[in-house]
Amino acid sequence: MTQETKIEVVRIYRFQNGGSVKAFADIQFDEDYIVKGFKLVEGKEGLFVSMPSEPGKNGKWYNTFVPLSDEVKGRIASTVLNAYEE
Repeated sequence: MTQETKIEVVRIYRFQNGGSVKAFADIQFDEDYIVKGFKLVEGKEGLFVSMPSEPGKNGKWYNTFVPLSDEVKGRIASTVLNAYEE
């Protein structure tokens, strides 16, 4: 993924139940693919974006999408946060 890669939220579902998960989001990268299941979570230090994950056979949760650089992770996080705040 390059700096020119377009990242946009194509669907965001907000929760009003007062829990720690505030929203789910699906993100499109360029015109190539959509990744579903990003979570916006209220943590001890504020809102953060959790990557899509699924449970393993041992009951632990494992990310199914892993950004390989802090820059990409930051771009994803800011895109989801901006969509949530709109």
